[in-house]
Amino acid sequence: MAGPTGSLRQSVIRERLARHRARIRRKLMAAFREEHTPHEIGLSFAVGIFVTALPTGGLGLGVLAGLAAWKSWVSKPATIAAVAVLNPLIKPAVYVASYQLGGAFLGGGSLRPVDAAASLSRGSITEIAGTAARQLLVGNLLLAAALSVSSYAVVARLTRAHRERGSDRPDRSTVSAVLGLFRR
Repeated sequence: MAGPTGSLRQSVIRERLARHRARIRRKLMAAFREEHTPHEIGLSFAVGIFVTALPTGGLGLGVLAGLAAWKSWVSKPATIAAVAVLNPLIKPAVYVASYQLGGAFLGGGSLRPVDAAASLSRGSITEIAGTAARQLLVGNLLLAAALSVSSYAVVARLTRAHRERGSDRPDRSTVSAVLGLFRR
């Protein structure tokens, strides 16, 4: 049973998720209104997703800021929306999925338990760390590429649909707008 503390916690989580969704929606709506083409907005979002999905340790934000300052085709609101989508709460799931995908791609699977004597051996610890790093990096590149390609398609299509509609229609949720695109 979820007592008063549980329901309060759920309420706080729902409120945070609603604020997060609203922030992403505001940034995407700002991108839709820009003078950029749907291709440029979709590409900006896709590049933002790709860079943010990589394990850059925060350096990706600098790369995106530099890219936005250097190239006129980059939609700043679209890249900010991409960064908001892959926020610090989502990143652990991206890393777990990357590790699993890398293991499946490289044929390594998951790390096998090592007995205590072997774990003390410097060679086996180095080997385990190297295997884990390879799996993570390969899987992360594959996942970042897949996420960026799919996000390009969705955001470019949303931009075209928004512009064809000609108004913001605030009564319609982002989820229903995305699902509506695939009903035709």
